[in-house]
Amino acid sequence: NTFMIEKKKTELYQELGLQARDLRFQHVMSIATRNNRIIMRMEFLKAVITPEFLLILDYRNLNLEHWLLSQLASQLAGEGQLVTYSLPFEFRAIEAILQYWISKLQGRLNTLQPQILETLEALVDPKLLSVDRSKLHILLQNGKSLSELETDLKVFKETILEILDEEELIEELCLSKWTDPQVFQESTSGIDHAEEMELLLENYYRQAEDLANEARELRVLIDDSESIIFINLDSHRNVMMRLNLQLTMGTFSVSLFGLIGVAFGMNLESSLEEDPRIFWLVTGIMFLGSGLIWRRLLSFLGRHLEPPLPPHVPAVLKKSQPAAGRVEIKNSLRTETFGLSRTLPNQ
Repeated sequence: NTFMIEKKKTELYQELGLQARDLRFQHVMSIATRNNRIIMRMEFLKAVITPEFLLILDYRNLNLEHWLLSQLASQLAGEGQLVTYSLPFEFRAIEAILQYWISKLQGRLNTLQPQILETLEALVDPKLLSVDRSKLHILLQNGKSLSELETDLKVFKETILEILDEEELIEELCLSKWTDPQVFQESTSGIDHAEEMELLLENYYRQAEDLANEARELRVLIDDSESIIFINLDSHRNVMMRLNLQLTMGTFSVSLFGLIGVAFGMNLESSLEEDPRIFWLVTGIMFLGSGLIWRRLLSFLGRHLEPPLPPHVPAVLKKSQPAAGRVEIKNSLRTETFGLSRTLPNQ
């Protein structure tokens, strides 16, 4: 049965036997027990669980009507996929809320993942000479949303882990143990309700851990992609700097032998200008000398800017003692690239 009530907060906590701070709206995440009541705070979602009913507070301001009417009621009635339907009511209520919160976190991750992958694919293209600022802005926003998701997952795991570390807290969550001892009996599988509660919390802790691992992989992918973007930009920048240096050396070569033309262009008379072949001779010397100097400068640039080849490291063969008529040979492979070496162990 699903129904709505409107009461003042003072009347409500007096009727539930709680204190005013228990119903105070706080954007925190916690699971606590007080006076045989379970108080669950999942940031914007606040619930009070008793052995008889589940109370969701301030649901209209949080757009929870669809979940309450179409999903939660059917789950508690046994039409959903709750594995705790055969257990007391508080187990079903706790699992329904945890399942809702995990689905919200999963939905946020499913929304962010394709957007981040699409943006990174557009940014990591090595043919791009510049980076699209609009893509960087989208990546920055998605990175911020991913950080918020990682924080929420971390807080969710810490909240459950605090309960799993304390056996007394797990016992307190089993409300039927204190209200109806006949209900609190060992299940058909031979596991009592306290262990069932522990398994339930561990299940959602593992799900949150899996989501955290996926979010962590996205974070690593973003960091690696940023490094690739910087490497591509540095590579293009180096090409432009090298081209600029080559043009500067060519200008220097032409200017150096252009002094000959400057000397002949002065208003001075000599016997050389009377020879009709001297113009082509001087012009040829200028072009030939400029070309030779430019080639020498390019050769000097190539010798000092090209990275040296990595030294060749032969494979080392290690022979062990014969065992059972066979000889075990192990190859120790070492790869070295640009001064960075990494040893691959035999696992």
